[in-house]
Amino acid sequence: MAKTKNSLHDVSDGELLDLLAAAKEEAFNLRFQHITGSLENTARLGAVRKQVARINTELREREIAAAEALAEEN
Repeated sequence: MAKTKNSLHDVSDGELLDLLAAAKEEAFNLRFQHITGSLENTARLGAVRKQVARINTELREREIAAAEALAEEN
């Protein structure tokens, strides 16, 4: 993952969704490697899970902000 938790604020929604898809795919591949016994760096599993959580958090924060902005308009 090239994006850090601080730089996720500067990424567009579409790019965040792309990053989320890539992170979920990487997590799947890492779990598959772990089960088959070919994963050497098991710490990467936790790092990717945290990255998925960070991206989901950023998306949710944007969703809440958009809902609040819409509520203020009405």
